[in-house]
Amino acid sequence: MKKLLLTTVLMVLTLSAVAENKYRQYTVGLPFNMPEVKAPEIPASRVNLKDFGAVGTGEVLCTSAFEKAVDQLYKMGGGHLIVPRGIWLTGPIVLKSNIDLHLEAGAVIQFAADESLYPLVSTSFEGLDTRRCQSPISANGATNISITGQGVIDGNGQYWRPVKRSKVTDSQWKEILSRPGGREMKKDYWVPSESYEKGEDGANMNIPKAQTDEEWQQVKRFLRPVMVSLVKCKNVLLEGVIFQNSPAWNLHPLMCENIIIDNVLARNPSYAQNGDALDLESCTNALIVNSKFDAGDDGICLKSGKDADGRRRAVPCSNVVVDGCTVFAGHGGFVVGSEMSGGVRNIMVRNCQFLGTDVGLRFKSTRGRGGVVENIYVDGVSMTDIETYALTFNMYYGGKSVAEVLAEGGEQKVDIKPVTEETPIFRNIDIRNVICHNAGYPMEFNGLPEMPIDRITLRDIQISAHHDATFQYCKNITKERVNIKLIP
Repeated sequence: MKKLLLTTVLMVLTLSAVAENKYRQYTVGLPFNMPEVKAPEIPASRVNLKDFGAVGTGEVLCTSAFEKAVDQLYKMGGGHLIVPRGIWLTGPIVLKSNIDLHLEAGAVIQFAADESLYPLVSTSFEGLDTRRCQSPISANGATNISITGQGVIDGNGQYWRPVKRSKVTDSQWKEILSRPGGREMKKDYWVPSESYEKGEDGANMNIPKAQTDEEWQQVKRFLRPVMVSLVKCKNVLLEGVIFQNSPAWNLHPLMCENIIIDNVLARNPSYAQNGDALDLESCTNALIVNSKFDAGDDGICLKSGKDADGRRRAVPCSNVVVDGCTVFAGHGGFVVGSEMSGGVRNIMVRNCQFLGTDVGLRFKSTRGRGGVVENIYVDGVSMTDIETYALTFNMYYGGKSVAEVLAEGGEQKVDIKPVTEETPIFRNIDIRNVICHNAGYPMEFNGLPEMPIDRITLRDIQISAHHDATFQYCKNITKERVNIKLIP
């Protein structure tokens, strides 16, 4: 009996240790110092959304029910908000500390297509301080929050997004043109409303020229939000859930600490404008593991603010592990930039697959950004059918490099700028154990003449591509067992 009791105790202790250390494996043996990342500790209390008057038919607005449930849990000290099977139509959901939003199997949270539900708020988008509509799911300054389960979160993005004709089929384009309120802003470019058209006219990227409160309201439809906005939060877990059809970016943790993204699917239609799957911005101590991304735009992207706004924030994206992830359609499998003015450092990417992305490993910036990208490690990536570059460093994002000017028949004129705080720096990047089959180009290095890409190690890399590699303004490039096979 004593032996049986001892065995039981040991089993319990072992299981507890395994549960406690679930994510420790990802931070062991890294080439940089990174603390252990742990899942948030959520109190055991549970409330069911239906108990607050919610109706899961997809036809009844449940905004008030979500708000009441979150408030009650918060007053109880936290716990789990259970969203059962059904379709739960709602406006914005604001999470608070010590709360888990848990979607059971068959649960769909769908955000209503009604801009009046999403007031304008001060935020950051594309690395700049600006205003946008309130995100469907948000938290600001919260500690110990999670979104977990087996359900789906749908942002109803087609209500918000513009569409380029070149990105859709004939039947899709016909359906898009029939949507009420929309219009062709210019040939082969559809926008969802007159308000959107007014906002885009004269906008700097996605930042409108609005100044007064009245002007911001007039272009409100243009200010489509990211779907999940987590700002200055600590101890965050996203696990198991499908995040789809976002108005703009899908997942956007900003200045968060100790964050885990595990076994999620972030997806958008391939034609979704600004439909990035994941933009991790100015975050520290983050794990992105066992997840899938299929968005048509950037898949897994690390950022840290843009130009003066990013340099003023001065918060790098640091201590990040990407492990066991798959990226399907997208502008890049793993991307750094182009908003990296606060710096990006201490990053490990390993055991990943990029299947049919436009670019595989993508590092991008431009003059004016500033910031330092360094200590990036890639170990074990498999790629197939990469439309352009398996690996690219482009310091001319949004402009033309020297190589591009020459290709277009321009003069070989080296435009050397003074090195200032606005000069981006990329250095100390180690890429190894990469296999790529059928790329357009194997590699493109486009550095700046005043600040070459520096100290890049390429080891055990095998790429089949239709064109050869190009190297422009880079130094201290180490190549070991790099095999590039040209294919017809």
